[in-house]
Amino acid sequence: MFLYNLVVIMYGFVIRIASMNNSKAKLWVSGRKNWRITLEEKISKINNEKKIWVHCASLGEFEQGRPLIEAIRKKHPQYKIVLTFFSPSGFEASKNYAHAEVISYLPLDTKQNARDFMSIVKPHMAIFIKYEFWINFLNALKSSKTPSYLVSAVFKDHHPFFKWYGKIFVRSLEAFKTLFVQEKHSKELLHKIGYTNVEICGDTRFDRVLEIKENFVSIPELEKFKGSAKLILGGSTWPGDEDLMIESFKRLSDPSLKLVLAPHEIKKSSIDGLKQNLERNGLKYCLFTEGIKSDCNVLILNTIGLLSRSYSYANMAYVGGGFNDGIHNILEPAVYFIPVAFFGANYHKFNEAVDLVKLQAAFCVSNAEELHQHWKKVLDNSIENERISHVLQGYFASNGNVTSKVMTAIDFS
Repeated sequence: MFLYNLVVIMYGFVIRIASMNNSKAKLWVSGRKNWRITLEEKISKINNEKKIWVHCASLGEFEQGRPLIEAIRKKHPQYKIVLTFFSPSGFEASKNYAHAEVISYLPLDTKQNARDFMSIVKPHMAIFIKYEFWINFLNALKSSKTPSYLVSAVFKDHHPFFKWYGKIFVRSLEAFKTLFVQEKHSKELLHKIGYTNVEICGDTRFDRVLEIKENFVSIPELEKFKGSAKLILGGSTWPGDEDLMIESFKRLSDPSLKLVLAPHEIKKSSIDGLKQNLERNGLKYCLFTEGIKSDCNVLILNTIGLLSRSYSYANMAYVGGGFNDGIHNILEPAVYFIPVAFFGANYHKFNEAVDLVKLQAAFCVSNAEELHQHWKKVLDNSIENERISHVLQGYFASNGNVTSKVMTAIDFS
């Protein structure tokens, strides 16, 4: 614990130094400034109510947690939701979320911070989504005997729980009354270290993307841009992804085909870099925020909040992130039963990617030529498109309804 606490303190120190030049680190620091006073003020409005604390690392985990939060609000309105984030990308995108009474950054995981946080919030229950095993906070939950649950978790062999040095992480899992995991292997790993309070319930993200599809709201600008053309959409792309897509799109040389690029970062420098890339390659583009032009065959989606719905207009999708830490959410396009491509062989930590590659409904590529050949094969092949659509319909049918399983298993008394 001494070493763990030392590392946590050093991490906070490094972030503060980084905040001098890094905008994300700056938000991380400023969002936690005087956090006790800010949190006390927010909590004072619901101080006498029963509160459920839901913690999400970032935006991806929040998308997993949303179906559960909204189910709780609907079925157990007596509870108030306190929602915390570790990452600025999660907090900034969700700070106005209507289904939580309190939205806050999670303070740095020191023993004193954990004690103070628990003393201010006084949660009746805690729910952690997928990741984030902050030991001091988990110890505080255990000490206060607060019923706690881990939802949509995935455990892998390389995680510290299963290493010789991971005993403090193993003990931290004692905070959870039930660990809801996505698949069998996670349950088997937890059994090996003595945890039998494990239930396989799947991934609540399936419910989230199915909900978005079911409650679809059209995007007139995309309808206008697509027209009668076929459309390829690249979601959450980084410069490396965009290089692949632009090169492959050019090789297709199809005037009836259009391309939408939705960069993961929409700051000016990123958009300017993408515009220059398109200009070098002789492609005419327009920006979503500046209106659709009739002579452009590439649209830059330089706004947030539309990506998950935008996939409904695509005939094929590409999901970015493989050039960085890992691919982004491939369930968002797959729910529309279209073929999905992504870059990079390091996708095995994403169960849905492994599943869809095995089912040949998602495709891993390693260069522009492979992406070009994949698109060329699928684009006008109605038999292959029907096969992929049929496979994906079955996949979502067998993996949905996760939230109701979790809700049934949690004790809300």
